[in-house]
Amino acid sequence: MSRLGKFFQRGGSSKGRAAPSAQEALARLRETEEMLGKKQEYLENRIQRELALAKKHGTHNKRAALQALKRKKRFEKQLTQIDGTLSTIEFQREALENSHTNTEVLRNMGLAAKAMKAVHENMDLNKIDDLMQEITEQQDIAQEISEAFSQRVGFGDGFDEDELMAELEELEQEELNKKMTNIRLPTVPSSSLLAQPDRKPSAHRSRAAPSRRTDEEDDFNELAAWASC
Repeated sequence: MSRLGKFFQRGGSSKGRAAPSAQEALARLRETEEMLGKKQEYLENRIQRELALAKKHGTHNKRAALQALKRKKRFEKQLTQIDGTLSTIEFQREALENSHTNTEVLRNMGLAAKAMKAVHENMDLNKIDDLMQEITEQQDIAQEISEAFSQRVGFGDGFDEDELMAELEELEQEELNKKMTNIRLPTVPSSSLLAQPDRKPSAHRSRAAPSRRTDEEDDFNELAAWASC
């Protein structure tokens, strides 16, 4: 058996050890990633340092330059291994996070299902039907009450309309008679004046016509004199 198999066999022999929680495992993985990141940075610096040392001794001391290049190769190999380890840890961490999320979702859904079941146990479908029927009846009663309030109240509608119309016409006739008595009629001339017409006004009109023409001529002369100034 390989040493790696023996290592895992020894690690799995402790039956009494409890499995860590998802939070603990995620914390450990993040710590490992941080540690490997620091080691990665250290190796990158050592690689640059050994490369500079090889360039320095390249022409003067070939043996020192070769030793520097060998160390650089070892550091590069370790760096490649760390890159692969980081990729594996990152994949494992993401898978564990997804598993933890799915577990929490499943647990919460189970709690919600239990709560819904407990709520439904206290419900009776027959009681719900009776309640909805009662609500519908009360709504119908409220609607009837509203319609009753909105209708016109017919107090005093037993009077005879013909009798009321006759009384209204009498009142209008009285008001019309009062207006007629207040009107003053014009005086009518006597029949003697109509039988003997006076002819003097015609002569007066004949005399008034030349006088009107004279006044117009004076106005025209005055206007002409004003215009000539």
